[in-house]
Amino acid sequence: MQTNIEWNKNKSFMYGILFTFFIAIIGYILAQLPGFNRIGPLATAIILAILYRQLFSYPKKIERGIAFSSKYILRLAIILYGLKLNVQVILDDGLGLLVKSLFAIALSIVLMYIFQKWWKMDKSVSFLLGVGTGICGAAAIAAVAPIIKAKSSDTAISIAIIALTGTIFSIIYTVLLPILPIDNMPYGIWSGLSLHELAHVALAAEPAGENALAFALLAKLSRVFLLVPFCFGLIIWLNMKNAQKNESSSLPLPYFLLGFVVMSIVGTYVLGSIIPFPTVAATITEEITTFLLASAMVGLGLNVDLETIRTKALLPFIAMINVSIILAISIYFIVV
Repeated sequence: MQTNIEWNKNKSFMYGILFTFFIAIIGYILAQLPGFNRIGPLATAIILAILYRQLFSYPKKIERGIAFSSKYILRLAIILYGLKLNVQVILDDGLGLLVKSLFAIALSIVLMYIFQKWWKMDKSVSFLLGVGTGICGAAAIAAVAPIIKAKSSDTAISIAIIALTGTIFSIIYTVLLPILPIDNMPYGIWSGLSLHELAHVALAAEPAGENALAFALLAKLSRVFLLVPFCFGLIIWLNMKNAQKNESSSLPLPYFLLGFVVMSIVGTYVLGSIIPFPTVAATITEEITTFLLASAMVGLGLNVDLETIRTKALLPFIAMINVSIILAISIYFIVV
């Protein structure tokens, strides 16, 4: 009898993981179609998961596997995401951009904090949106969420909002490209310092040519570079805050961020130089990382219901639009 119970638990656990994979695959396929290709597989997957929750309710029988995807597969994906960051390029060419990136991060968080106080929005969602806007979208939100102990539903809502807003603004940027009095290279830097996701930056900068795209990605990577020090700084600050309140609980070291650092170092100094790493292998690794992130998005999206969206998403979305506009204008004048 005990063996059967354990088998059923393990089976439901695996079914939960496979379920998130299945929805992610559908999201991946849809993301290749016109329209959906503008928002990418991550946003598509999380939208599908939210829709599934509203139509069929939360699948409680397989919730252990779903929770595993939203927590541990997400962290594995963030570790692999470190391969996208070439540390040497930032150290060689991006040091000047780091100062501008710090400004973008500070401005985004401060503005979102002001809107949160002004409109009395949810603190967790507002902070996650500020971090996602300033640093690197969904990856930053996913990294910071466990540090501030955000609910899965808050994390999912924040990622969905940032994906939608970033898509809207990247399209607006491409429309403005021939209109604004800005050269291609500054345009690329502007895109990289002000847009939310790496995919959004690539979408906006690609029409300006290869050089503009290269500078855009460099500017974006300078923001990704600051993710880990920001997270560790946040942990130190929160621990100091708890100490002042005489609270004994201290935040644990987020091991997956250490993994992110290690993978960044490996990708920069080991793969391709010491150990051969063909372009095909790099592409496959990148696709696997994106797929794992999409699967984790499914797990997060299944925790969102319509009432949560109604009460928590509308004002943050409006605030996000305002913050993104102010950030875009500020960075534009800095770059130009």
